[in-house]
Amino acid sequence: MTSLTVAALVVAILLVLLILRVPIAIALLVSSLAGIGILRGFDTLWLVSAKLPYDFAAHWSLSAIPMFLLMGAIAYRGGLTASLFEACRIWLSWLPGGLAVSANFASAMFAAASGSSLATAAAMGKMAVPEMLQRGYSQSLATGVVAASGTIGAMIPPSVAFIVYGWYTGQPIGMLLMAGVLPGLLTAFVYTLVIIIRVKMDPSLAPPCTEKYSLKDMFGALIAIWPVPLLIISVMGFIYSGITTATEAGAIGAASAVLICICRGTLTWSVLKESVFDTITSGASILLIAVGASVLSKFLMLAGVPQMMGGFINDFSISPATVIIFTIILYLILGMFLDPIGVMLVTLPILLPVFDAANMNLIWMGVLVVKLIEVGLLTPPVGLNVYVVKSVVSSDIRVETIFKGVIWFLVAEIFIIAALVYFPQISLFIPSLM
Repeated sequence: MTSLTVAALVVAILLVLLILRVPIAIALLVSSLAGIGILRGFDTLWLVSAKLPYDFAAHWSLSAIPMFLLMGAIAYRGGLTASLFEACRIWLSWLPGGLAVSANFASAMFAAASGSSLATAAAMGKMAVPEMLQRGYSQSLATGVVAASGTIGAMIPPSVAFIVYGWYTGQPIGMLLMAGVLPGLLTAFVYTLVIIIRVKMDPSLAPPCTEKYSLKDMFGALIAIWPVPLLIISVMGFIYSGITTATEAGAIGAASAVLICICRGTLTWSVLKESVFDTITSGASILLIAVGASVLSKFLMLAGVPQMMGGFINDFSISPATVIIFTIILYLILGMFLDPIGVMLVTLPILLPVFDAANMNLIWMGVLVVKLIEVGLLTPPVGLNVYVVKSVVSSDIRVETIFKGVIWFLVAEIFIIAALVYFPQISLFIPSLM
């Protein structure tokens, strides 16, 4: 068999394993190692198996992942994020659909402290959805906004998705993290616009808030959430200034979260133990998938696939616009069935040579890729954020109801993605200042 025939066979095996619901890491390792064995024999297979995982695990940039995961876990379990929704509610409840708008912005701040879309959806689902339902909000709006706004965690730093993308593509992780700031804020504001327009069109979705708050209440709410802005500013500030690497900024963030919880008296042995356990399990899962992706990348290189795809792009003069359209379609399809990090690491070994051949800015494409895997958190039939919200709300709420509420935000994502494609400076402005 030719090397390209073997590559096609390996991709087919990988797809079959994924369809059979084999864990992504195992599917990547099994198919890739089989391909290496067929192409180069047992000796090369053994060498790759022995050397590549260590080379991968020893990569300094990936150590940022457990640091940010630990920071988010301590912030959540230590109660630092518990007052976010309350503060947003006090400041924003006067808007049409004010509680939904509050949940949206609270999710954005929670995401900036935790870096996890799923954790954001779970926490806001517990805090915000019951209050919205109690005040007469429709089930679809209440659950849909929490599921959708939870995805902002993939875009606003600290973002594990950007760290993994930066490791794989060799791009500066600090610049990638900062590149997600404006797209993340754009997403939050567009979601707010969607909520307001929907409520204006159909006021029955969200009864107006009749409560009035004094300036004392409003500023008291801000004082209650001071740890979260402190964490966000410290992490972003260190990354933006270039004083520290992303890993060092993550370590500072984790240490700051510990110190803040100690000062507030909320850092118990149970909180610390559960936070470390969450970090280990989540980090190990991500890193194992990344090991599988690195082996797949090695196989594709041995098979000559990157050179073939680069030559194909050059021979047929395929435009960057065509590459972007192909990338969007690919991620939207795969996002329906696979988890976000898995989708990214399965596709990057194939897409990166295409991006390079088309001379595309890899930081800009990183933002677009992370935005697309963010959308995958909402699309059926998997829609992980939807099922996370379902798991923490009343059993009376059907999954179909949550998907119905999410549809409006998926429509908004069309305009957000179009803006990111046509105006690259939304993604590149802050990195250009670093």
